[in-house]
Amino acid sequence: MAVTPLLIGMPEMRQSSLVVVANRLPIDDSVAPDGACEWRRSPGGLVSALHPLLRHTPATWVGWAGGTGPAPALPDIDGVRMRSVPLSGEDLRDHYEGFANATLWPIYHDAVEQPQHHRRWWDAYQRVNQRFAEATAQVAEPGAVVWVQDYHLQLVPGLLRTLRPDLRIGFFLHVPFPPPELFMQLPRRAELLRGMLGADLVGFQRAQAAHNFAQLVTKVLGLPATDRRVGVEDRVVRIGAFPVSIDTVEMAALADRPDVADRAHRLRHDLGSPDQVILSVDRMDYTKGIEQRLKAYSELLAGGHVKVRDTVLVQVAVPSRERVSQYQILRDRVEREVGRINGEFGRVGEPAIHYLTQPFDRAELAALYRVADVMAVTPLRDGMNLVAKEYVAARVDDSGALLLSEFAGAAAELPQAYLVNPHDLEGLKQGLLAALRADPADVGERMRSMRAYLHEHDIRAWARSYLSTLDQSGSMLTRLGGG
Repeated sequence: MAVTPLLIGMPEMRQSSLVVVANRLPIDDSVAPDGACEWRRSPGGLVSALHPLLRHTPATWVGWAGGTGPAPALPDIDGVRMRSVPLSGEDLRDHYEGFANATLWPIYHDAVEQPQHHRRWWDAYQRVNQRFAEATAQVAEPGAVVWVQDYHLQLVPGLLRTLRPDLRIGFFLHVPFPPPELFMQLPRRAELLRGMLGADLVGFQRAQAAHNFAQLVTKVLGLPATDRRVGVEDRVVRIGAFPVSIDTVEMAALADRPDVADRAHRLRHDLGSPDQVILSVDRMDYTKGIEQRLKAYSELLAGGHVKVRDTVLVQVAVPSRERVSQYQILRDRVEREVGRINGEFGRVGEPAIHYLTQPFDRAELAALYRVADVMAVTPLRDGMNLVAKEYVAARVDDSGALLLSEFAGAAAELPQAYLVNPHDLEGLKQGLLAALRADPADVGERMRSMRAYLHEHDIRAWARSYLSTLDQSGSMLTRLGGG
C-alpha cells in the first residue's frame, strides 16, 4: 500500500473494530504540560453528537489535530484512541478553507454565498482525502466498521474501499445535500459522487437529501437508483435519512444541576432582570441567518413592539473559519449592526443586544438555555442544528419557546416549535412576537411534546439506527446497548 510521505515515521497503532473518520479530532488545540487532552465541545456539531457514544465503545478516531506540520502522537481520551493526520499550511488553505468551505459549503447551503472554484483546491482535496484513507486503512482491523463523517471527506469511502475492500464503510453527511440544479455546478461532481458510493451506506439528515442524491447518481453516473439504494457494479449501496440527535438525558441532567440553576439566576440578574430573554447561539456563519435576525429585532424595537428594559437579546456568535474572507466580512457586518442597534436603542447599563463571541463550556451553555424564554434558531439553511435540540432538552420545567427556521433539519422533527421562514423579514418579526407573547399553557404543551420526542430519538437511537443498517452482523449495535 502506498503511504503518503507525511505519514512515514508515525508510530503504529493498535487496530480497532470501530473507526470514526472526521476532519477534526475531538480535542483541544493545546495539550497540557502533563500531556493531558480533553474533548473539544462546541455548540452543536459532530463532537457533541458522537462524544456520548464513543465513551462507551472501544474505538479509534482519525482526524486532524489542529496546526500544521507533523502529526502529534496523542494519548487516548476516554478510552478512544486518537490517530492524527497531518496537514501542511497548503493543505489547510486549499483543502479546508478552499474546496471544502469555499466551494462545497456554499453549494450545499443553497448558494447563500457564491461558491468559488480553483483547480489547485481540488488537487488538495484529493491529496488530503487520500491521506485520511491511508491512515484509516492502517488502524482498522480486518472486517472493521468505519464511519466517515461529512463533506470534507467525500472521497474517503471510495479510496478506502480500494485500499481495504474487507471493511464495512459508512458515510454520513451532516450538512444539507443540495438539489441537482445546484450540485451540477460542481466541476468535479462525478468524482464526488463516486467517492461517496464507495460506502456501503450513505446517510443524510433528511429524506429529501437522499432523494437528491439518488437523482444525481442516475443523472451524472447513469446508475440505477431509488431513494433507498443504488446499484454500483456488483454491489448495492444503501441510502437513507438518519436525523442526528443529542444526549438528551445528559443535557437535562446538566441543566438540572443546582450550580447551573444558580448560574442561570445570576445571569438573569446580570442582564438586568428583564421580563423576557431571547437567546441565539451560533457559529459565525452566513448560513445561520444572524444578520436577518438582528434586522428583525431592530425593526421590532423601532416599532415599539419590544422595549429594551423589558426584553433583551443575547447573541452568542462563536468565530469560525476566520481566515476565509467571507467570514471576516460577515463578522465585520454583524459587529457594525450590533453597534448600531445598541447605539440607537440602548441605554447606559442597558444594551439592546448582549453580543458575545467567546465559546462557552457545557455548564455555562446549559445555564444560558435555562435563562432564555425564547430560543431563536433561524438559519437560512442547516443540516440539523443541534442547538435547537439542546435547548429543548435543557428546559427541564417544560417552559421556553423555540423559534425555529423551516430550513433547519430539526424543523421536520420538532413541528411544535414556532416555525418561521428566515428569508421573510415580516414573517420572522411576527414569529418572534408570537413566541414572546405566547400563552404559557401553549408554550408548555409544545415543549412537553418536543421533549418527549427527543427522549425517544436521542443520540443512541440515531447511532443504533445508522449502525444497525450499516453493520449487518450487529456487533456495533450490541456495544451501543441496542438489539
